[in-house]
Amino acid sequence: MSILSETGGPVLVTGGKGQLATSLVNLGGPRIRCVGRPDFDFDRPETLKATLDAIKPVAVVNAAAWTAVDLAESEPEAAARANTTGPELLARLCAERGIPFIHVSTDYVFAGDKGAPYVEADPVSPQTVYGSTKAEGEQRILAADPRSIILRTSWVYSAHGKNFVRTMLNVGAKNPALKVVGDQRGNPTCSDDLAQAILSILATIENTGWKDEYAGIYHACGTGETTWHGLAEAALQKAAEYGQAKPTITAIRTEDWPTPAKRPADSRMDNSKLAHVFGIQMPQWQESVNKVVHQIFTTPS
Repeated sequence: MSILSETGGPVLVTGGKGQLATSLVNLGGPRIRCVGRPDFDFDRPETLKATLDAIKPVAVVNAAAWTAVDLAESEPEAAARANTTGPELLARLCAERGIPFIHVSTDYVFAGDKGAPYVEADPVSPQTVYGSTKAEGEQRILAADPRSIILRTSWVYSAHGKNFVRTMLNVGAKNPALKVVGDQRGNPTCSDDLAQAILSILATIENTGWKDEYAGIYHACGTGETTWHGLAEAALQKAAEYGQAKPTITAIRTEDWPTPAKRPADSRMDNSKLAHVFGIQMPQWQESVNKVVHQIFTTPS
């Protein structure tokens, strides 16, 4: 059952059939109204106002984004429309209507060289086109709508959609040995956990009314840290409990797996502000990985 009351107005969620949008639809109850392309499309700005006019939401959650990190290097204009100018316009439309706007951002706004978990006050220094478009999007949104909440998250996975955990389970089922990057550190985040955090924020706003201290940037990622190698190990170890043979997983260096976009070496983030302001404790990543793998193996396809 959703933690949102059943009596309030509709909550507009963008992102179509993406991981977070799907989780919000599954967990949010009948008030969630999810939209995606072609009806809602940042490449067609007129669809934004038309969607808000039709649905008349009491709040908007933007789970739509350009997330193809490597492709953004060669298509920066398209990435900017999805991550910067499109969300800015959506924030402005929410401001005109006086409704809260929750936007999802990324750990890739950081360089990854701090050597400790990032807090919200740390300066951003994106190293990729993707990270740059998300960082600029954050600032434009905050300037456009005083009732904006930005949630930076990281390494999102789920039982649905395309993500690292599902990929590891698929390739692990077909190969006796895998090589996975072991020198990038971060916080894996289950999309269901992020969706629950967003629903909790919305419920708090409905219960207390909007408070100016709610506005701003928060980190919302899985509690605890690991590497991509560690995440693969955890997922495939759990999969072995369901009869899938566990491959040998060798940790490799980032330079052994070159990509067009430079990933941050250490993008760990601190969730303390989210806990302090909204009382939200993000679950331990290991527990959530186990739940997701369980879902994958026990849910009929």
